[in-house]
Amino acid sequence: MTNDTTKPADERPNGQGPENNGEERSILSRVSKWLKKPGRPGEEEGQAAGQASPAAAPASGQSAPAPSSGETSRAEGDTTSPTGSKPRRRKRPPRRRSKTPRPEGQQAAPGGEGEHAAPAAPHEAEAVKEKPATPARQPRQRPPRKAAARSTEAPKATESRPPAKGNTTLKLLINTDEPEECRLVLLENGKVESFYVETVSQAQTKGNIYKGRVTAVEANLQAAFVDYGTEKNGFLPFGDIHPEYYANEVAADTHWKDLPIQDVLSKGQEVLVEVVKEATGNKGATLTTYLSLPGRYLVLMPGSDSAGISRKIESEEERNKLREMVDSVSIPEGIGYIVRTASQEITKTALAQDVRYLLNLWKEIKKQGQTLKAPALLHKEQNIVSRFLRDHFTSEIEEILVDDEEALAQVNNFLELLPAAQRKSTVAKLHKGIQPLFHQYHVEKQIEQIYQPTVPLHSGGSIVINPTEALVAIDVNSGRTGKDKSFEDAIFLANMEAAEELSRQLRLRDLGGLIVVDFIDMRDSKHIREVEKKVRDSMKRDKAKVDFSKISKFGLMQISRQKMAAPVAVGSYRICPHCQGRGMVRSVETQALVHFRHIQTGVTRKDVKRVVCRLPMEVAQYILNKKRADLIELEQENQVEISIIPEANMPPTESKIDFLKE
Repeated sequence: MTNDTTKPADERPNGQGPENNGEERSILSRVSKWLKKPGRPGEEEGQAAGQASPAAAPASGQSAPAPSSGETSRAEGDTTSPTGSKPRRRKRPPRRRSKTPRPEGQQAAPGGEGEHAAPAAPHEAEAVKEKPATPARQPRQRPPRKAAARSTEAPKATESRPPAKGNTTLKLLINTDEPEECRLVLLENGKVESFYVETVSQAQTKGNIYKGRVTAVEANLQAAFVDYGTEKNGFLPFGDIHPEYYANEVAADTHWKDLPIQDVLSKGQEVLVEVVKEATGNKGATLTTYLSLPGRYLVLMPGSDSAGISRKIESEEERNKLREMVDSVSIPEGIGYIVRTASQEITKTALAQDVRYLLNLWKEIKKQGQTLKAPALLHKEQNIVSRFLRDHFTSEIEEILVDDEEALAQVNNFLELLPAAQRKSTVAKLHKGIQPLFHQYHVEKQIEQIYQPTVPLHSGGSIVINPTEALVAIDVNSGRTGKDKSFEDAIFLANMEAAEELSRQLRLRDLGGLIVVDFIDMRDSKHIREVEKKVRDSMKRDKAKVDFSKISKFGLMQISRQKMAAPVAVGSYRICPHCQGRGMVRSVETQALVHFRHIQTGVTRKDVKRVVCRLPMEVAQYILNKKRADLIELEQENQVEISIIPEANMPPTESKIDFLKE
């Protein structure tokens, strides 16, 4: 049997070249000779008929359309005998599964994959019906399997169904049922995204306006200290002193850096100052004479001639519209303004009301500043609820839950003043559940996590946050991240989660200044760029000004964040009197040795006759049990009496040792 050279190469079964096809047919011919039996004539003629060229088909008198490649292979597969005998069974080559769908109109080679393929196209089915009927029995065709049908329909169902995306749900919880503390939490899908707290012991002074008196002018610091009625004097830099307070006339184009502060400011001078940074530790509050009165839609700046619009309003059409609104409102000369982000989609009436309120407020402050004697409080910032609603409320907040009726009335009054476009579907409700408000929404555990140094990550890693006097150090630990992943992928996953979580923790804890993040070392430069991008994207939600550096070859990244307020832990925690903020105390053995050396030094004096040591219980027991022989030796050598008295109520870091002369 010769090789089949009439069939094009693309119509043969996959992977079968001309050489393989010829070898298979020669083997089949030898097998057919061995199995040939009497009474089955014409097999060789039938075989020859099966190899005939397709051009011989019209000789039968039937008119048929030009067969496609699939039809040609099907016709060649029907190797029936002209005498009506049973067709010879050919060996079926091994079935190969193809992941790509077969092109429409193309059938497999005879006896190959075509028997299990999808049904032919309609025009192919019609071509098969037009074949001449033969008395021989046609080879039995297997129906397409159901599994194949399911596999072809499944992708259609998947493509028609869009991927489900969780909708972001914002809720504001206000806890004011206790007079000593007021707390606000902004929840995003049940997760705390913002946390604000104000206590009686740590009331906020930022934004208050005072009439103060200059107590000292420091030429070396180019700053002045102002008494504004608190325990610590405020710090007033020379750059924050308005030219109207200069004692001498200065040219208009003179920069303050070119002037000595002692020539333009004198001790005892009265000034109007505003607190821009809270007092922290031993440092007093930072003050400025450039006053600002924030409203809902606009910030009024008396004594300034600047005017601007928030950078977050990017639409030029919206910016022009706001400029026209402000120009139509009569703002006196010498008073600047900044249009806030919340002014988008507002009406001219709402903006005019805000401007009118701020102008009346400034007139009242000026009047009190002229009549009251320094130091005095001229204007006190609003409480935490009104302040949050004014500065942070957005139309995305769907629900506001309050556990106090007075705070609820305050929220409703604020919502009624908003334009309809900003109010939208925000609903204020009074919490009436049996459980406290924060417990019902599982907020208390998340708040406690804010005060802990270690923050666990979702995949098993963690970040450790250590605020210091000079900077904030954040260390990233992989832990069990990516247990079944490669080493590089596990490190990348831990750093990506840490990048998102650390930005959230900086907002929640109000940490500012220089922040150094120690990421896990990564080898792939692409992963390094992805982590840097993740940090920048996560910090976009922060209202504070932030600056970043690239990750160094040691895995360190520097972040500079503006200090918006004192750290949240300042108002709720105090420094431990035992460890003094170190977080550790000396061990019992070390404390016992320290006290024993102190006793050794004291008994060497000639006039000491008796030593009385009052020590914590564990330390005293250690000296009496472990240092008994040394105590007896000290008493004999120095002729003194040493008494060790355990004190059960004495803190572990305290002690009292008296050296008596009698």
